[in-house]
Amino acid sequence: MTLSTIKRQVISCQRCPRLRAYCARVARQKRAAFRDESYWGKPVPGFGDRRARVLVIGLAPAAHGANRTGRVFTGDKSGDFLIRALHDAGFANQPSSTHLKDGLKLTDVYINAVVRCAPPENKPTKREIYNCESFLEDELKALKNVQVVVALGKIACDAYWSLLATQGVTPKPKPRFAHGLVFDETKDLGPTLVASYHPSQQNTNTGKLTTNMLADIFQQVRILLK
Repeated sequence: MTLSTIKRQVISCQRCPRLRAYCARVARQKRAAFRDESYWGKPVPGFGDRRARVLVIGLAPAAHGANRTGRVFTGDKSGDFLIRALHDAGFANQPSSTHLKDGLKLTDVYINAVVRCAPPENKPTKREIYNCESFLEDELKALKNVQVVVALGKIACDAYWSLLATQGVTPKPKPRFAHGLVFDETKDLGPTLVASYHPSQQNTNTGKLTTNMLADIFQQVRILLK
């Protein structure tokens, strides 16, 4: 299945009524700062280099970020934090991600999310995570050059473990989530996993995740690619 086909399937997905209703409501009501903008309001597909050796997995679109702009990690502070790190590491041509026509291009990186619709309070249910699992699986199959998966947060990390389990790969013991975790014992069967705290405002505003910490993650990725 091609990335273009997967993109169309994601955009037309109606598997999670709660999420579709929430995204549509947010798109109608809008945030005051964006009241003159047209919200995307649909499931958000992945984005990036089709030949990428690095797959970055986030949690879900932000209600007034990707749910507004239609591109993952675009139009919110989490996106700016991530894209700045990618730019500093040479994976992006610019340090910001504001809207679909801002000129952003990723090199050697593809970004997606565990859940493709913005969830209330950023908390998808287990069922909603399961409903999106096939999209992650299909994208990973379509991205034939991926060598490293960067999981942003525990939910993304768990989603990747779950995907490996469906392929008969079950690490024992399974490593606990930790920022900076590098797991390459499955390198003969699939990409190396690198775990990071998610660049949410809660994490970046409190200093749980700093600019230098995320920079170190992508420097580690560069080392693994070599």
